[in-house]
Amino acid sequence: MKLSIPFASRLPLARLQNMPAIGAPVMVLATLAMIILPMPPLLLDMTFTFNIALSLVVLLVTVYTRRPLDFAAFPTVLLIATLLRLALNVASTRVVLLHGHEGSDAAGQVIDAFGSVVIGGNYAVGLVVFLILMIINFMVVTKGAGRISEVSARFTLDALPGKQMAIDADLNAGLIDQEQARTRRFEVTKEADFYGSMDGASKFVKGDAIAGILILFINIIGGLIIGMTQYGLGFMEAMEIYSLLTIGDGLVAQIPSLLLSIGAAMLVTRQNTDEDMGQQMYFQMFNNPQALIITGVILFVMGIVPGMPHVPFLLLAAIIGGAAYWRYKKDKIAALVEKEPPTHAMAPAQPMKELSWDDVQPVDTIGLEVGYRLISMVDKDQGGELLERVKGVRKKLSQDFGFLVPPVHIRDNLELPPNSYRISLMGVTCGEANIHPNMDLAINPGQVFGNIDGERTLDPAFGLEAVWIQVSQREHAQALGYTVVDSATVLATHLSQLLTNHAAQLLGHEEVQNLLEMLGQSTPKLVDGFVPDQLPLGAVVKVMQNLLNEAIPLRDIRTIVQTLSEYSSKSQDPDILTAAARIGLKRLICQEINGIEAELPVITLVPELEQILHQTMQSAGGESSGIEPGLAERLQRSLTEATQQQELKGEPAVLLTSGVLRSTLAKFVKNTIPTLRVLSYQEVPDEKQIRIVNAVGH
Repeated sequence: MKLSIPFASRLPLARLQNMPAIGAPVMVLATLAMIILPMPPLLLDMTFTFNIALSLVVLLVTVYTRRPLDFAAFPTVLLIATLLRLALNVASTRVVLLHGHEGSDAAGQVIDAFGSVVIGGNYAVGLVVFLILMIINFMVVTKGAGRISEVSARFTLDALPGKQMAIDADLNAGLIDQEQARTRRFEVTKEADFYGSMDGASKFVKGDAIAGILILFINIIGGLIIGMTQYGLGFMEAMEIYSLLTIGDGLVAQIPSLLLSIGAAMLVTRQNTDEDMGQQMYFQMFNNPQALIITGVILFVMGIVPGMPHVPFLLLAAIIGGAAYWRYKKDKIAALVEKEPPTHAMAPAQPMKELSWDDVQPVDTIGLEVGYRLISMVDKDQGGELLERVKGVRKKLSQDFGFLVPPVHIRDNLELPPNSYRISLMGVTCGEANIHPNMDLAINPGQVFGNIDGERTLDPAFGLEAVWIQVSQREHAQALGYTVVDSATVLATHLSQLLTNHAAQLLGHEEVQNLLEMLGQSTPKLVDGFVPDQLPLGAVVKVMQNLLNEAIPLRDIRTIVQTLSEYSSKSQDPDILTAAARIGLKRLICQEINGIEAELPVITLVPELEQILHQTMQSAGGESSGIEPGLAERLQRSLTEATQQQELKGEPAVLLTSGVLRSTLAKFVKNTIPTLRVLSYQEVPDEKQIRIVNAVGH
């Protein structure tokens, strides 16, 4: 049976759901009305009570907020509450001065209660209490919170570029996708806006405290003048009546102000971690039983000193000592549980079975070995994130390369140093480094604004200067311009860089066959008979490996197969077929170099030098090692200088040459000038305009 709600009954519900949207404008308009229009005492009591309730709610929300950004509306709430309190001061001042001579309850029962009950009806005591509250609010809470807000805003804004670079580094390493990067950038921007707003909002609280002191003295002086001149009261009588009402009014307003000031101070002093205040205080203050034991001993000694009050000191010493003993026993039990061997450790040894071919394991395509201190990075039960990071790297590289990157086999190796890891391809080590699992790596991107204490090292992925720092130093390092990443990101970035540099080794016959099968699902006519009728599978694999060696992805597999199919009747040589495939992919290659720019800046060789290299290649059989050593050294130096000039301009470095020399020169500069791309004239699309920026060989 399906129930339906009539439209007439749904309409009030919809209106109720839209009520929060008009709450803030209504409160602002009500604040203006309180300043302009007179208020009866009953309405004044209700408004004062609402002000106290609002302050309590804001304070408790601040206490239970897990992160400062979860209460990002706090600066706006603080502004509205401050305006409400100042409007109440104006409204209550009007009532006190107009009707104060009629009695202590003429301004409402709330002001009367705070003036007579809270301070005992003694205006001298009330004045002292009010001034003490103002000093606490203005000199201690508000001043400290304002300073913290100012420093937090400054450091947050200074650290913004470093945080953006860290997000870009995680995105490039495949640790996060575009949506996660967009979310993190939004959070970073939101954090900067929040602390900037808190820096300004702290000035509201400071101004409110100053205004409270001024309003107090203005009300007392004004009440004396009005009571003595208009109502004929004596000095002492007018002083008592108007002082009690003014102090009661001030206490009613300043207690919520003090609560909001405490809330603001608590919010700006919170760390940006997913814990509420109770959890932070418990785990950070009472996690060490030694501190509790020493505190209990000191209180016990103070309690047994003659003349000291024995009961409070000894009672509190006993409570703290019991808490320390309970914490000590809890830590001891946890340590025993960790050291307890697994249940299968004492199982009887099984007899060794006969050897078989199953005992001969092939080498892993991609292997990652870690020392025993890095095992926690792999274990999900211990909060390890390395497995997810490695999956992210594989996903990102598979999308970039155009084929599925093989799985990474991760295992521990007790022969490695405790903090070391080793990355291998086909069983051959291609990279290793030392990392600290509980520390962050601050990388110098090229320009920083100061030094930071820590262990000096080099970034294993790119060889940049870096420092291992404590996690608590992250914000400070980012403010100085460092790019700060955790240890799992360091390892994942190193793995990503090595796999990118050795992408051709990851592609084998199985991967190429899978690519052809996927292409056959969309274009069966193109793939039908391609292998082995037109080309053997080994030749296709070699061509694709050549493309990967020259940083050309295989995403456009259709164009690659179509080009190879057209040229297969002319040649079966993988190098010639690779050159043909590059010409077919010329738009993709140029897009990888300088995007959709209409103009391509290039470096060329003077005709005389090209002629010499042609003759040298012909005599050496096309090998770059045949270049005369002196000529090779001068050519490398000139190309290096031209490349550096392009990098200083912020433009790509591209060497444009003939198709005969392209492959040879690409191998010549691959390891010495890795940022220099070598193109042939045929590999420049027709719509690209060529701009010669340098001619090498003059």
